[in-house]
Amino acid sequence: MREQPILSVAGLTRIHGQGCPWCIETTGDGEGRNSCTRCGAVVACAQVSFELWPGEILGIMGESGSGKSTVVKLLHGDDRPSAGAIIYRGGGPHGDEELDLASCDAFTTRWLRHRRFGLVHQQAHLGLNFRVSAGGNIAERLLSGGELRYQAIRDRAIDLLGRTEIPRGRLDHRPGTFSGGMQQRLQIARALAPEPHLLLLDEVTTGLDLSVQARILDLVLEIQRDTGVAMVVVTHDLGVIRLLTGRALVMRHGRVVESGLTDQILEDPTHPYTQQLVASAL
Repeated sequence: MREQPILSVAGLTRIHGQGCPWCIETTGDGEGRNSCTRCGAVVACAQVSFELWPGEILGIMGESGSGKSTVVKLLHGDDRPSAGAIIYRGGGPHGDEELDLASCDAFTTRWLRHRRFGLVHQQAHLGLNFRVSAGGNIAERLLSGGELRYQAIRDRAIDLLGRTEIPRGRLDHRPGTFSGGMQQRLQIARALAPEPHLLLLDEVTTGLDLSVQARILDLVLEIQRDTGVAMVVVTHDLGVIRLLTGRALVMRHGRVVESGLTDQILEDPTHPYTQQLVASAL
């Protein structure tokens, strides 16, 4: 039986505001805006389509306001699309079912977040509980996924801290005592706790020193090699896209303006905006 994509996204659209029949027509890259000139609604993303295959790392790049982080929120279930489908084939609470994440009920969405998905935010305070220890952050994820055995939770926490290069002695320390790079590594450890099928990385290296960025990126590659988890990496940094991803989407004003193999996009971009991005990085 032929392998299927773990995610099939078709026509994904999110409009903030009342919306009108002209929202799509009056926004986008060709119009140079996200805001509808008729009703004022903001088209955060529109008609986004792609597939993600098991074990693949897919990149989504673009400037601030391009819609890339909106796509992550829709995939993770933090927001609901105005239109489109997100077909997930990694199994759900009732078995190996095929689910449309755009229309899942609240129970299924929570189940998937706790057991199948992992999300690493750009800002650590969004992805970590600063009131509990490093080990407690990992324990929270495992408890929400149904693991109740104390020793199993502690062993898993120690294993994940070791994998993400956090000293075992920091297990009972709170994240507020960690450096920025260590907080990001703890976020990754927390996201990996339930052995997710899908890992979403939203600007995970922004604001970090170059040496710390390199360690985070090496860690991401190592995790992907070891676990085979499928990933979506959102960034404005072409270096991150080049190092991590095999395929990529370029977004601007809520639309995908170019997509394909990462090497091809970066070496021979066809869209003027992508050409501008590549030239500015040289």
